[in-house]
Amino acid sequence: MEIMYVYTRKRSEFGRPCSFSDRPAKVNVDIPPDPSLASAFVLRNPVDSYVQHTSDMSEHEVNTERVEVESRGINHVEGGWPKDINPQEMEQTIRYRKKVEKDENYINTIMHLGTLMEHCVKQNNAIDIYEEYFEEEELEEAEDDEPPSAKTINVISKLTSFFDVLLSKRDPNVTKRTATHLSWHPDTCKKLAVAYSSLEFQQSMKDMSFDSYIWDLENSNKPELVLKPSSPLVSLEYSRKDSHVLLGGCYNGQMAYWDTRKGGLPVEVSTVEVSHRDPVYGAIWLQSKTGTECFSASTDGQVLWWDIRKLSKPTETLVLDITRKGLLENALGAVSLEFEPTMPTKFMVGTEQGIVIACNRKAKTPPEKITSTYSGHHGPVYALARNPFYTKVFLTVGDWTARIWSEETKESSIMGTKYHLSYLTDGCWSTVRPSVFFTTRSDGTLDIWDFLFKQKDPSLSLKVCDEPLSSLRLQDNGCIIGCGSKLGTVTLLEISSGLCTLQRNEKTLATAMFERETKREKILEARHREMRLKERARSEGQGTEMEGKLVETPKELLDRVRREFFEVIEAERTRAETQR
Repeated sequence: MEIMYVYTRKRSEFGRPCSFSDRPAKVNVDIPPDPSLASAFVLRNPVDSYVQHTSDMSEHEVNTERVEVESRGINHVEGGWPKDINPQEMEQTIRYRKKVEKDENYINTIMHLGTLMEHCVKQNNAIDIYEEYFEEEELEEAEDDEPPSAKTINVISKLTSFFDVLLSKRDPNVTKRTATHLSWHPDTCKKLAVAYSSLEFQQSMKDMSFDSYIWDLENSNKPELVLKPSSPLVSLEYSRKDSHVLLGGCYNGQMAYWDTRKGGLPVEVSTVEVSHRDPVYGAIWLQSKTGTECFSASTDGQVLWWDIRKLSKPTETLVLDITRKGLLENALGAVSLEFEPTMPTKFMVGTEQGIVIACNRKAKTPPEKITSTYSGHHGPVYALARNPFYTKVFLTVGDWTARIWSEETKESSIMGTKYHLSYLTDGCWSTVRPSVFFTTRSDGTLDIWDFLFKQKDPSLSLKVCDEPLSSLRLQDNGCIIGCGSKLGTVTLLEISSGLCTLQRNEKTLATAMFERETKREKILEARHREMRLKERARSEGQGTEMEGKLVETPKELLDRVRREFFEVIEAERTRAETQR
């Protein structure tokens, strides 16, 4: 290997420490600015840079299958009886009890168990396990000054398939059908039955659907069950005794009922010959042992009673003729129906003529079944409901107002709302607060009234939609309300706790207010009656005088009238000169 260069250095020069010193700054290179280069200068946009000091994360999506939930029930029946004993037969059970009670073994067993039962009864009486210890604090929290409010929690639109969910939120039919009636499931608040029908005169299309739906609110993309009547449903109501059974009133006047366990086709339908002649606007279940009795009302002027086990003919008929002659041509058309289970023989009917008819089913003769009438609206009474806490008071909704009536005052309502600019279409009482009620309007507004808080204006007015609202139904818990529109959209709203929580002493205050207004109306009615009697007596007296004056000749009558005329003119002239 040939060595080209050799570098040598003294060992003392290796590893010598650096020696820094301070010295003044000096310019090594100076480049002056060149103005000719300014044209080639490129402006740079501001750039934001950031640094992430956390660990990198990744996001993944997994499509899981929806859990199918199925509701099942258990039927508990009375047991412990021998096979030859029918628990439904009272005589057999009484006879068997007497036989067992005479047995010595039965007496010894009862004596043995008596001590244990006595201990348990005393223990239950000593401690109330269901006692509410902080009830007063909950009431105080509810009484906070929370402004009334409501929020939309769901909107249901009529759709024919799942693909319609992606394409549209409106009814695919050319002619939009109205959500005419709503009914909540009696056992769970997660299901809602909606009746759809086109009530516009001569607007029925050949290809228009007759279907109505039962919606599951947890899966509102498509209906849980499609009800297929022979004619569009105007009214639809769940049975309180059997939640699988629904009663429906059709547009052509027929009555039908469904069992959801048997599918969407009706179990039985009344024949056209014995049914109503007009749409069935009211269909209500009656309080009965069998749970199969119901009654209906229509604009044909009839109220019919039915047993769904035999819809071949109605069990009873009432013609709404307030002249009490029983003539169908004089009958008033019914557009609303009211029945209170605590008053099983009484019911009320709202008519197209603005008159409310109070009836008693157990009267001896048909004319006696119409007990009284209440007249106070200029148009049809679209809603009629008794106060659930004070059943003598009831609410009517018609024309541009809602009115509150007492059974004791027939001539006028005890309270009422102002006249709105738009028509009122439906209304109902709150199920938890005696002074709160709800009304819907044709401009798409929901009004919530609290008469203890405000009488002239609603406590809350909410614009639900642009189209007219047609129906209204409140859940039994009083917190969620459903509103059906003319275009078939059902909007569910959750109202604030202040409007669905019973306030302290509210029942007492509401009862006192109703009684005070009823007493006031009674006094006014008595005064008006007295004035009418005086006016009648005066008019009868004038009639007698006129009969005596008829003996005047035409000439004498003309002279008297001329004289009276000039006397009035002279009196007016004298009064004018005096004022000058």
